[in-house]
Amino acid sequence: MSKRQIRILDDTLRDGMHPWKHSLRSEQMAMVAKEIDKLGVYCIEFGHGNGLGASSFQYGFSHADDLEYIKAVSEVVSDTKLSIIIIPGIGTRHELKAARDHGVHVARLATQITESDIAMQHITMAKEMGFETHAVLPSALPLSIEDTIKYAAQSESYGADVVYLLDGSGYFMPEQVYERITALKQNLNIEVGFHGHNNLQLAAANSKAAIEAGATYIDCCLKGFGAGAGNCPLEILAAICERIGVETGVDLYKAIDVASKTLAPLMPGPIEFGADSLMLGYSGVYSSFLLFAKRAAEQFGVDARDVIREIGRRGCTEGQENICIECAYELAKQ
Repeated sequence: MSKRQIRILDDTLRDGMHPWKHSLRSEQMAMVAKEIDKLGVYCIEFGHGNGLGASSFQYGFSHADDLEYIKAVSEVVSDTKLSIIIIPGIGTRHELKAARDHGVHVARLATQITESDIAMQHITMAKEMGFETHAVLPSALPLSIEDTIKYAAQSESYGADVVYLLDGSGYFMPEQVYERITALKQNLNIEVGFHGHNNLQLAAANSKAAIEAGATYIDCCLKGFGAGAGNCPLEILAAICERIGVETGVDLYKAIDVASKTLAPLMPGPIEFGADSLMLGYSGVYSSFLLFAKRAAEQFGVDARDVIREIGRRGCTEGQENICIECAYELAKQ
């Protein structure tokens, strides 16, 4: 009997740009990409942590512009598809066309799951340009399974080839991932992916649950090197998949070597478990809230952990960070 097959997207050079503070030089990015190209992953995603067009005061300036990164990586990668991510309202047609013209194959459009309609024009545009198009949908955790299906089906109707659930705060339990991915597989006619973060140290377990539920695309980073508490470590998931008889195409030994010999010397430090990441994962809150929660807690003399918990209870998503002041104020009155 042949093994089940999944496709691993390596996100080290995009999600990992957050802990690098987007400062990786184009030649460094090319050096790492060249080594990842040898691993057997399906796709390499790269660029500013917030995607095309995001280098700015608001999101942080990257060391190089989008086109520099695209040219540098495309010149050294020959065996693996290249991917970019774009957030509607930040990236535009111009960046997307430049990516296509320099050999990028996969365009991933990221919106909050309840705002998936914002990506309709971008998905249509990417498909017209010839991209394999993925809809990446964060913040499903406050939603019912029925609503999760509804918004994912909306992305499918726009022409997405793959729909991803993104657990950006590392909140989900494996059984929750399994339940939602199963529901998507039963109700969609396209492939389903999963992107997990490691706040509760469950990214690998959650990715395994997603695979067992039928997901065929999984995001990983070498050494788990990604935003916040990091992502599912590629080497660990590759080893798990070998153990459970799932084919990834990844050479485990090479992945271990590239992680330790090429990536590790460039990392500003290891991705470590900490009190802040624990509270964010426990509460289901994005890391973008952390600084605002701490400032509001100090202003009103309350515990920042209580502010974070209240934000999670309200089901807030990125872009609502100003609500930290309201939460801290109400906690102070209690």
